[in-house]
Amino acid sequence: MRVVRVQYKEQTFYAELRSDHVRPLDREVQAPESISPEEVELRRPVQPSKVVCVGLNYHAHAQELGRSIPREPLLFLKPPSSVVGPGETVWLPAQSENVHYEGELAMVMGRFCRNVPEEEATGHLFGYCCANDVTARDLQERDVQYTRAKGFDTFCPLGPCIQTELDPDRGVGIQTLQNGELRQECSTSDMVFSPARLISFVSRIMTLVPGDVILTGTPPGVGSLDAGDTISVEIEGIGALQNSVRAEE
Repeated sequence: MRVVRVQYKEQTFYAELRSDHVRPLDREVQAPESISPEEVELRRPVQPSKVVCVGLNYHAHAQELGRSIPREPLLFLKPPSSVVGPGETVWLPAQSENVHYEGELAMVMGRFCRNVPEEEATGHLFGYCCANDVTARDLQERDVQYTRAKGFDTFCPLGPCIQTELDPDRGVGIQTLQNGELRQECSTSDMVFSPARLISFVSRIMTLVPGDVILTGTPPGVGSLDAGDTISVEIEGIGALQNSVRAEE
């Protein structure tokens, strides 16, 4: 099932996205059982309490950077205020002169999760969506740690839907396109740590609650964003997350 969060006639609710219509999942909303996609606006699919990110989780990306494969997942956080949805603008901050895109597969938690063993981890998931871990690369290099570089408002686009039926372990294609030009292309089979391992690892550090998001790392090919760009993260079985890019004045 592909689940979207939509606005329809001043109401915001979750719905199932089908081939030619959306079907509200909340019986209490005042809406027909079948709504044309043209009648709704997609919103950010989730409003997490935290976004947990993983660095260097693709073998090819680590090789691209000349870095060794980490022994354990490398974690950092993005604030909830960084999250935007499909079609929203990514704003380039005046503090940075080198902002990068990083297309990623995101996991959305569906159940409370603490100290969960790896073999039970994916049972706590709600589903998967596309993400863009936007990064001010010059600030990342200057600060060493990632809070400022990763934490600006609009630096975590998520969407366009949450796919509840996906198996990244079998290899799911992920691409990032900049103004229609292919920049990143890889398969989730190249991940260093599997989704189950990541959920279990994070849950032994912090409690994950429904709606929390884990970004699973970016494949090779990251690069700079410019004002006026359109950036699209496309994942097989999920869809395309597209955002425009503008500069702060």
